[in-house]
Amino acid sequence: MVEVNALVGKQIRTYRKQRKITLEELSGIIGKSKSTISKYEKGEIPVDMETLYLIARTLVVPVEQFLHYLPPISSPSQAADTSPSFFTGLTQFYSYLFDGRNNQLIRCVFDILSKSDVSGDKIMMYMNFNDFEHYQICENTYWGYIEHFDALTNIQLTNQDSPMEKASVQILASYLSADTKWGLWNGFSTRPMMPIAMKMLFSRARLHEDAALIKKLKVSRDDIRLLKLYNMLSVL
Repeated sequence: MVEVNALVGKQIRTYRKQRKITLEELSGIIGKSKSTISKYEKGEIPVDMETLYLIARTLVVPVEQFLHYLPPISSPSQAADTSPSFFTGLTQFYSYLFDGRNNQLIRCVFDILSKSDVSGDKIMMYMNFNDFEHYQICENTYWGYIEHFDALTNIQLTNQDSPMEKASVQILASYLSADTKWGLWNGFSTRPMMPIAMKMLFSRARLHEDAALIKKLKVSRDDIRLLKLYNMLSVL
């Protein structure tokens, strides 16, 4: 139980810091003392569910995100994972894209929070962070759902800080076994203000960030050839 308290407390502190909310401010909002919140964050005392929901609402974080890092409870009768081959057994995966405006490699982490056969798997996406140890501290955070179809995986996303900003990703042939998959990111840029579509490489594991990876992420001659042929941006 101590481990659970520590893991939940660490997430509370991470997102509180990310939102630039002090202990005093959070204390005033949720009606708990500063020392109590400090004990939550240090894992010294457990957080009751009502308080956890209040904290989640205040920090604009799905409550499932606080529980995502807890060790999974395995069961012999647990239903088999029916996800496409690329996503089988994953609770987290990675993606990369290259921003030509500032010649920057952008790394992303996707956390699968919960699974559903009705609305799709609920996820959080963290885009453009400095290091993987603290990837929750990032430029943009999105929440959304993954839906798997016969030949395509579709991800619908909403910017957590600007709900009017939507984005989507399409990944082709995720049912085929592979360590990486190409996808197409569709979103809205504010630098400058315009709709955009970019190549995005998805991976089951973190990739070595070198010149070879950047070359793959840049628009190639083959990409341009297909663009001219089909009059549309496609990623195969």
